[in-house]
Amino acid sequence: MRIKQALISVSDKTGIADFAQELRKYGVSILSTGGTAKELRSAGIDVVEISSYTGFPEILDGRVKSLHPKIHAGILAQRDLPSHMEIMESMSFSTIDLVVVNLYPFSKTISKNNCTLEEAIENIDIGGPAMVRAAAKNYKNVAVVTDPEDYSVVLNEVKSNDCIVSKEYCLYLACKAFSHTAAYDGVISNYLTGAQLNECQNNFPVNLSFNYTIAQNLRYGENPHQGAAFYRDGSFAVSEGIANYTQIQGKELSYNNIADADAAWECVKTFDSTACVIIKHANPCGVGVSDNTLLAYNAAFSTDPSSAFGGIIAFNRELDGATAESIMKQFVEVIITPGLSDEAKDILAQKKNIRVLILNLKGKNNNLDFKRVGGGMLVQTPDNKNVESSCLKVVTKVQPTEQEMKDLLFAWRVAKFVKSNAIVFCLNGRTLGIGAGQMSRVDSARIASIKAKNSELTLVGSVVASDAFFPFRDGLDVVVSAGAKAIIQPGGSIRDEEVIAAADEHGVAMVFTNTRHFRH
Repeated sequence: MRIKQALISVSDKTGIADFAQELRKYGVSILSTGGTAKELRSAGIDVVEISSYTGFPEILDGRVKSLHPKIHAGILAQRDLPSHMEIMESMSFSTIDLVVVNLYPFSKTISKNNCTLEEAIENIDIGGPAMVRAAAKNYKNVAVVTDPEDYSVVLNEVKSNDCIVSKEYCLYLACKAFSHTAAYDGVISNYLTGAQLNECQNNFPVNLSFNYTIAQNLRYGENPHQGAAFYRDGSFAVSEGIANYTQIQGKELSYNNIADADAAWECVKTFDSTACVIIKHANPCGVGVSDNTLLAYNAAFSTDPSSAFGGIIAFNRELDGATAESIMKQFVEVIITPGLSDEAKDILAQKKNIRVLILNLKGKNNNLDFKRVGGGMLVQTPDNKNVESSCLKVVTKVQPTEQEMKDLLFAWRVAKFVKSNAIVFCLNGRTLGIGAGQMSRVDSARIASIKAKNSELTLVGSVVASDAFFPFRDGLDVVVSAGAKAIIQPGGSIRDEEVIAAADEHGVAMVFTNTRHFRH
């Protein structure tokens, strides 16, 4: 298919002037719309505006400009059908052989925190998708380009084949174009049906569209025999999510690296104080808050140095040189932080394989959580409910002290990110022992106390968080015998009175949150 005439109308104008300039060198005439035409003319490129070409002006503030028979006939005409070409000739219509279109930036618009519905609506492209779909449908006769990354390949074909783009490459471009418009419509559908954020937990859209673009192929999945790839949400709506990382050094991320990094980042960013979270196999093995990153790191690391070996370390503050120096003494896979001092950057660069990720702390969070099951998808609103001391109900005779209450809230926040059944011992803004992912809550309690003992940490005077209620008193007996003086749990068991009585028997404080934090 030989390119004689191109239609160019782009929102993303990256490289478009150079691309059009090269096309003109090969005698390709160019049609364009207002903003793009202005861009091309400013670069000295001769273009014909669509309104002049069709004899019909842009109207309705630009809402109608390319929706015209002369445009769509030029794109859709099948060159090998005499009847089509006779009609084109009788109407003095010329064919359009190359359509270069990318769409209004709807995803970028809705990612703004202050985006209104009216602004979002005005960034829904109508004419662009119509032209893209028309060109993709007629790929045997028309090349369609929606991605600036493809400009160079198209130009190579033009230069080497006398302005002819192969049908094989046109088919590739058509497939990419349909994926582009499908993803675009999916983002709009999700936004307008309330999938982006819906405060009513049971009001979910009938159809849920996904828009993910491959970011990289991974060496393998959870295990070497599994293939894997990493995809980013094409809407870019979640600016605080792990997918929007910037990697400044280190080896490529693995499947498990990304999964664990997500767990670490989701936990650490919830703290207001300077915090450090160390993750191993999707569970926190140490969490600390303090006045600076070094003290927070030391508190988190000393919880379970054995498990922290080869872990993922996340901070919610800029990483300084002293902290980086301390981290260098250990084996770490990934470091996540919102920023690095120059000193820290130089220190970490000494171990070039350490993966260092920079992430945004100010932006939008995940609006829905997903979990794939065989043949389907589970969807829920995120578990972003935090409790304050005013929300807690003291159910025992003993009242928690002010410091105990502070530690209880800290432990409760950590427990939300520990796989169920979760038991977390804490004291003075740091974890002491964590029991995760057991089938029995009492076993989680025993494991948490054992891990503290293995790290030579005393649990005397500590507090404990349980992500769900104690079904029997045995779990409470275990944590108290280990040294706990205060417990935080949701409550709601049919044996609550039995558990409360056990706490009173031991002379410890217990508070109920009325909120459960299962994490599967």
